[in-house]
Amino acid sequence: MSNPLDTDAGSELFESYSAEFRLVEADLVQKLDQIPELSGEPRKAAISQAERALEEAEELLGQMQLEKANIPTSSRAKANQRFRDVQTTIDQSRRKLRHLAEDRSALFGNRERYSDNPSDVQHEQRQQLLAGSDRLDRSTQRLKASERLARETEMIGAATLGDLHRQRETIVHTNATLLQSEGYVDRSVKTLRGMARRMATNRVITIAIITVLVLLIIAVIVSKFR
Repeated sequence: MSNPLDTDAGSELFESYSAEFRLVEADLVQKLDQIPELSGEPRKAAISQAERALEEAEELLGQMQLEKANIPTSSRAKANQRFRDVQTTIDQSRRKLRHLAEDRSALFGNRERYSDNPSDVQHEQRQQLLAGSDRLDRSTQRLKASERLARETEMIGAATLGDLHRQRETIVHTNATLLQSEGYVDRSVKTLRGMARRMATNRVITIAIITVLVLLIIAVIVSKFR
């Protein structure tokens, strides 16, 4: 697994929108699968819910298109393929929803009814049970996919926290090194100041000695000429 801190910001947002789309897609597929089993007002409500889910998916597609431009060119091929797959999925869902919405006989509850023959009733009940079982299986698979995505997100979060912890330790160590270096600099400055004071003192003493010697020489010369 790559380090999320090494990932470009545009790639992170693109992957975030892509993961969010997978959740919206699962919800949209579930709603589209429920519509054929409904009629009348429940069918109208289910179609409205599917339309809202489709609008949300289209908004995510628009966000992905914007973030795709921020991904470095060297890494954009994979993002382009992902974007095309999402676009194809949305187009297929839109066509399916349009087909379901145009089925007026089912929309207004004029569905073909079975006769009073017990075998027909049993057949209908069996088909409904099979359809329900199939929907339950698909829902289970979507839940498992969501669980895998949650685990992957948790692992990425844990890796990010680990990297942040290591970076914090590095910063603390660097700060301690800077403080130690500052102490060395302060001591060096104090040493240089002491040396400067000693040099000034030595200069004053040297000048005083030279002055005394000059005065003595002058005194000797003067004493000889008296």
